Amino acid sequence: MTDPLPYAYDVTGSGPVLLLVPGGAGHPMGLGPLTERLAARFTVVTYDPLGLAHGRLGLPVHDQRVADWSEGAHRVLETVVPTGESAYVFGTSSGGIAVLDLLARHPRRLAHVVAHEPPCVTLLPDGEERRAELIGQLDGPGQPPAEGGSATAMGVFLARVLRPFTAHAPAFTAPSGRLTLAAGTDSRGQLLYRTAEFLAERLGGTFAEFPGGHLGTLDHPLEFADLLADTLLSSARTSA
Repeated sequence: MTDPLPYAYDVTGSGPVLLLVPGGAGHPMGLGPLTERLAARFTVVTYDPLGLAHGRLGLPVHDQRVADWSEGAHRVLETVVPTGESAYVFGTSSGGIAVLDLLARHPRRLAHVVAHEPPCVTLLPDGEERRAELIGQLDGPGQPPAEGGSATAMGVFLARVLRPFTAHAPAFTAPSGRLTLAAGTDSRGQLLYRTAEFLAERLGGTFAEFPGGHLGTLDHPLEFADLLADTLLSSARTSA
C-alpha cells in the first residue's frame, strides 16, 4: 500500500461538475484557455495528482501507479460532488488512462467519461513492441530517465509516469453509453489513434475524433472544449 498522493485541484465556473485530468505528469500547464471555455458551461475541477502546480514541482517523486491517480480523482469527486450526484470526466494521455481506471472502479459516480488518446498500447496485438517504440521515441535511445526530483514536469513524466502508465491494461466493460474514446484528426494513422479505436471496441465505448493531434487540448483549446462539452451534454440527453 503506497502513501496517498499529495494531490491538489482547482475549481472554476458553474454548472454540472466536469473533472479534468491532465496528461504528462498531471501538471495542468497550458490548459487555461480550455478550462476557461469549459467554465462557461461546467463547474470545472482541474485535478493535479502530484501537486506539481501547487508547490511540489522539484520535490522527489516515486514511480507512479494508475490506481493512485484514479483514487485521488475519486477523493476529489467525493469532496466536490454532492452525495447521489454524478460528474463528467475528461482525461488526456496519461490522464486518459487514469480516467479509464476511475470508471472501472467507481462507475456510479460518473455520468460520462471521455478518454483522449490514452497510451494503453500493451492491449494491441503487437503491444509490447509498440510500447518499446513509444518509450524509445519519448525518452531518447540510450538515455537514462530523468531523476524523479527533476525541476520539470516533463522530467517527472519521463522518469516516473511513462513506463508504469503505458504498461497499464484496462480490463472492464464500460456502462452503456458512458464512455467515449477520442483521438485527434491529426493523429490518423498513428499509434495512439489506433489504440483509441481498439480500446473503444474492447471496452464497449464509442469512438470520436477531436481537433488536432495528441496535444489538441493545447493547440485547439476552443474547438476542443466546444466538442467536449457537446459530447458530454449530448450523452446526458441520450440517457435521460
